[in-house]
Amino acid sequence: MCISTASFTDIGARRLQAYDLTVLSVIISAVFFTRRRSMELMSKKRVLVAGAGGFIGGHLVRRLKAEGFWVRGADIKRHEFGDTGADEFLLGDLTDVNNARATVDGVEEVYQLAADMGGAGYIFTGAHDSSVMHDSAMINLHILEEGRKAGVKKFFYSSSACMYPEYNQLDPDNPKCSEDSAYPAAPDSEYGWEKLFSERLYFAYHRNYKVDVRVARFHNIFGTLGTWRGGKEKAPAAMCRKIAEAPDGGEIEIWGDGKQTRSFLIVEECVEGIRRLMESDFTGPVNIGSEEMVTINKLAEMVMEIAGKKLKMKHIDGPLGVRGRNSDNKLIREKLGWEPHAPLHDGLAKTYAWISQQAEAAKLEPATK
Repeated sequence: MCISTASFTDIGARRLQAYDLTVLSVIISAVFFTRRRSMELMSKKRVLVAGAGGFIGGHLVRRLKAEGFWVRGADIKRHEFGDTGADEFLLGDLTDVNNARATVDGVEEVYQLAADMGGAGYIFTGAHDSSVMHDSAMINLHILEEGRKAGVKKFFYSSSACMYPEYNQLDPDNPKCSEDSAYPAAPDSEYGWEKLFSERLYFAYHRNYKVDVRVARFHNIFGTLGTWRGGKEKAPAAMCRKIAEAPDGGEIEIWGDGKQTRSFLIVEECVEGIRRLMESDFTGPVNIGSEEMVTINKLAEMVMEIAGKKLKMKHIDGPLGVRGRNSDNKLIREKLGWEPHAPLHDGLAKTYAWISQQAEAAKLEPATK
């Protein structure tokens, strides 16, 4: 059988044409996939969590990612207890204006939780007052101004119940911490004064530049994946650590007489409050805290019961803060139609289980000089 050269040419042309169509199909599919992916990314709201390397910030990043946001984290340190899942993490000191400028670039909303802070052993000794005031104020000044210039649409600022006046918190059984009780101002720490200054800063930008802001006053947030040793831990974490490390029948130390009162809020409910406030039309300030007030002695007893241990409490001198503090949730109920409701015992049980695991793991760490 004789096949002409023309036939080979026709077959080759058809094969080449089919090949070209296949390649073209692949290219078109890739282009559409890339465009679709690009549109998906563009459709996700881009947000910044400043302080993402910290306790509440880390939990907030995880929540925002679960809701479908594109999240940039920024902090002077990475999260101590694992990857938060942020799409991008910028490691740097936010008191540096250049770092602050980089963090707010290209985002629509900012959650500003970055601050120099810690528990009573860090805040109330006076040893860290200058850095607490300077560093936290500089972070807020830079994030807010650079964010405004970059076109950020909305800011959340995490204030603290520490800004409430000491004179309303002298009676451990009847502290007054309603939002309208903040003035005349008289916080009992420089940390509280800086929080009050920064609240006013955000509201000044709201008035003068029409920047959309939300301000919440946190009340003693606790939970898993947070500092539990080293001096910056809060009371629930410190209590869980002391009891986890103490042998049954042993002794733990408590600062003061233990009759000072506080309310404590599990971190998941704090994050829920942040998100509800950000999605509302209420600027704040508003308390995010629990109204379940206990003495520090009672807190210790609750953790002992969870741990199944009987321990003696030795009361010693130490930094105490105000005599009594409890969240007043009337305003948050009114404005958001919601308030925290998780029992303290449930949050402590979850937190103790995690901290006891951390304490056991720490025993296996090599000794350091």
